[in-house]
Amino acid sequence: MYQSQVVIHETKIVSADGTALGVFGLALITFVASSQKLGLTTGSVYLIPWALFLGSIAQIWGAAIDFRKNNYFGAIVLGAFGLFWVAVTMHWAIQNGIFGTVPANADLKQFGFACLGYFVLSVFFTVAAIEVNKVFGIILVLVNVLLLALGLSILGIFPALLSSVAAWSELLIAVFGFYASGAIFLNSFFGRILLPLGAPLDLIRKGV
Repeated sequence: MYQSQVVIHETKIVSADGTALGVFGLALITFVASSQKLGLTTGSVYLIPWALFLGSIAQIWGAAIDFRKNNYFGAIVLGAFGLFWVAVTMHWAIQNGIFGTVPANADLKQFGFACLGYFVLSVFFTVAAIEVNKVFGIILVLVNVLLLALGLSILGIFPALLSSVAAWSELLIAVFGFYASGAIFLNSFFGRILLPLGAPLDLIRKGV
């Protein structure tokens, strides 16, 4: 009897949907971080806990669950962006002197180049996202805008304009992310579509 209960419990864990958790992590951290970019809050010290636990751990945890379910898209995308937020967390911690005095030769432009590198990766993710569902496609397009605008603004290219573009795109990522996370959770829980995510565009044929 005890062994049977254990097997049932393990089956429930394996069948859990990690994507809802990971997307919620992305939505929450972009929502909080956008408040700073939009001038509604100041500083980055209190962004660090949300970046660490929601942006980083929640997405990496969701990726781990998706790996076990053989959900290739969720595993790679959530894992990649989870690691991105680990790096951002470290960046903010260093910038705020948590690890000691910031060296005089510290160059913020390195973060700008990192954003541009992630932009390239995100473009590839977008090609796959539009063949998953429309909401994921929209989120990835907005992520592309955020990364490109943020990276260029940090490098000193139209900083005022592109900082504003980055702020609003980040807020929209949060809005669509909250919806996607809730939709995935409810649709999986009830076993039917309660909140639609939109059919894939079917522009690229998958191999058999």
